[in-house]
Amino acid sequence: MPHHGHHIVHRDQDPSIQTLPHMNFRSFVEALKKDGDLVEIDREIDPNLEAGAIIRKVCETDDKAPLFNNLKGADKGLFRILGAPNSLRADPKTRYGRLARHLALPPTAGMKEILDKMMSAAHQKPIPPNVVSTGPCKEHVLNAGEFDLTKLPVPLLHQADGGKYIQTYGMHVISSPEGDWTNWSIARAMVYDKDHLTGLVIPPQHIWQMQQKWKAIGKDVPWSLCFGVPPAAIMAASMPIPDGVTEAGYIGAFTGHAIDVVKCESNDLLVPANTEIVLEGTMSISETVPEGPFGEMHGYVFPGDSHPCPLYKVNKITYRTGAILPVSNCGRLTDETHTMIGPLAAAEIHQLCKDAGLPVKEAMSPFESQVTWVVLQIDTAELRKQKTTSAEFCKKIGDLIFNHKAGYTIHRLVLVGEDIDVYNWKDVIWAFCTRCRPSLDEYFYEDVRGFPLIPYMSHGNGSPTEGGKVVSDALMPSEYTTGADWQAADFKNSYPQEIQDKVNATWAEMGFRPDL
Repeated sequence: MPHHGHHIVHRDQDPSIQTLPHMNFRSFVEALKKDGDLVEIDREIDPNLEAGAIIRKVCETDDKAPLFNNLKGADKGLFRILGAPNSLRADPKTRYGRLARHLALPPTAGMKEILDKMMSAAHQKPIPPNVVSTGPCKEHVLNAGEFDLTKLPVPLLHQADGGKYIQTYGMHVISSPEGDWTNWSIARAMVYDKDHLTGLVIPPQHIWQMQQKWKAIGKDVPWSLCFGVPPAAIMAASMPIPDGVTEAGYIGAFTGHAIDVVKCESNDLLVPANTEIVLEGTMSISETVPEGPFGEMHGYVFPGDSHPCPLYKVNKITYRTGAILPVSNCGRLTDETHTMIGPLAAAEIHQLCKDAGLPVKEAMSPFESQVTWVVLQIDTAELRKQKTTSAEFCKKIGDLIFNHKAGYTIHRLVLVGEDIDVYNWKDVIWAFCTRCRPSLDEYFYEDVRGFPLIPYMSHGNGSPTEGGKVVSDALMPSEYTTGADWQAADFKNSYPQEIQDKVNATWAEMGFRPDL
């Protein structure tokens, strides 16, 4: 077992840091309340589809995060639900406010600022976690025989789902047998029976890599699942950071503070001390049961479509008073799968390109692509210095990204010039539709690992796990040689600055909407 002989460490840091919204889920919920971004629902709500329907409507309308304080079937303080914990806000000025609150940024932060913050730790020295003797997650303990997972108010999120998904925004904690790598990650899991879950474990995800390591020594995997972890931790858990990197140290590096962790009761794993709910147990290396279907990030559920997945045995539950289970109800735009999985993969892809010396300035996965595209903004002055061709350059990028775990979920890379804001879908789709000639400007990959959750992979033509990827070059030929030879026919580019300024200055008095 990893982590033998933990000793309690007290680093020189102010303990109140652990109560800041990005370091403490409960404080995060309070911050949403202060922001006017929370709806507390005190009447009884049925976890069987009613809670899911409310969360889904919130996601599709960018409304406030719902906090269900009175779930039908809740018992012994298990549990309340916070829905849409990292979805978008309606106000354009604070559109990414929930993401910003996960990272100690002002609620007005833009996506670039958020991704830059996440990437800031890429080459920094990790700050390891701070081991403490106890924490709020230990306030209540239920031992084997004292709980029944099927009786908890676990939500049925979509009517065709194959089970009740307790794990949509929690964090699995697993260490390698040697104890040299601890992985914190998000992978869906549903209730199987009174003390078992089953969940998606597919290559090349880190949770699968860890399971293989334990399989090699013939032992079930010591495992914990944490719900309501520090928001900064869930951001790191959602990001495809490199194999072998321990998320706890990465979080320390980008927040500047060690995260407080505490040892589990029944194994040697360390979990964030202020976690809302912790399930402790093991993941089987041999036993599988049917898992799914589930309405996933691409916006589809295929009724009856289940696959064998590993069983998780739950031996113990520890939790905070008034425990809150965060729930991401994925589907069509816009929920946590779109705000986190896509953009965080884009950030890691950006870092990969930079480390490989490729002239990439910005990277983003547009929400509208449902986590299937990453758009790369190219520094075309640098590109021209390289005296390269579209075919050579696209091959370099495709070979790098489509053969790397960071590019696993992404099936289309779109290359654009500096005049295109990769964070603006209108810009991106304009460039893609007008600058990328089908076939001639596209470079296809059929011999790389594909992402089976995309409907055109699992339920379309061809292999569900291989190929289906493309680099789409939306750089015009002139951007490789002399530089852009056009002027955009829009307000910003087709009028002298003084005319633009005059129109802007008199806009409201002419009777137009002042906020635009």
